[in-house]
Amino acid sequence: MSESITGEQYALSAGPYQAVITESGASLRELTHEGRPLVLSHGADEPAPAAFGHLLVPWPNRIDRGRYTYGGTEHQLDLSEPARDNAIHGLVRFAPWTAAEHEPDRVRLTYRLLGTAGYPFRLDLEAEYTLDAAEGLHVRMSARNAGTLTAPYGHGAHPYLTVGEPIDACAVTLGADRYQPVDERMIPSGPSLDVTGTPYDLRKGPVLSDRRIDTAFTGLNRDGSGRVRVTLAGADRAVRLWADEAHPWMMIFTADTTPDPRRGLGVEPMTCPPNAFASGEGVVDLEPGARFDGTWGIHAS
Repeated sequence: MSESITGEQYALSAGPYQAVITESGASLRELTHEGRPLVLSHGADEPAPAAFGHLLVPWPNRIDRGRYTYGGTEHQLDLSEPARDNAIHGLVRFAPWTAAEHEPDRVRLTYRLLGTAGYPFRLDLEAEYTLDAAEGLHVRMSARNAGTLTAPYGHGAHPYLTVGEPIDACAVTLGADRYQPVDERMIPSGPSLDVTGTPYDLRKGPVLSDRRIDTAFTGLNRDGSGRVRVTLAGADRAVRLWADEAHPWMMIFTADTTPDPRRGLGVEPMTCPPNAFASGEGVVDLEPGARFDGTWGIHAS
């Protein structure tokens, strides 16, 4: 019997929420509320375009020319973004993950990341997706160092929020005081800058209009529970993504280069900034036997 190219499809449901997680990459393929999409989706028999719903492990975003030095040793990663001569979004986006548990409202998937020439470390990874009828989607990402060497680690996620209309007329709210400038290859070109007076100031929920943003933000404003929140609001509904304190960076991408441009907003919680393995900024030094966890989620608002 033939199967879809994204492997097993793990359907979840709780109250008005439904989701589908794929074996390929443990990716979020669909998320709906009362039958209306909260994220851009794709067919089960097509690869996720533009990293739709991908988990970004063991680093998010880009590494300049795939080169970094860690523990005094130089490493060279495969250039997975050849047009810009970069390594991008980690090593597990299309890997087959295994479902350790699957219940009507929850799935926990695991993956053994073994060492490669560019990343000679061993990690045991978990991604747990849970739906709640009142609070929507909750995602826990975990990594345990199962090897003998301290490993550099970071993670992120790559959903595209949608309210069913082009984002130009939508308002976007992100409490972030600083943004990361980059060069033409999307590599940081200097320290983070104050958003005040720039098109990157999203603190008061401006309408996007024709703003083109593909930018990492930091200096994130959090609520009493330690969560930062990003809201995309359309004419008649809104969707919100939150992330915990394990994620001091948030990437916003106005999807100008996706197959159907500006139909959704890439909102990417990240544990470290672009080029972190090369710069060292925000990299988790994951010692043998140690574990790192981060949580984020999405709900209708």
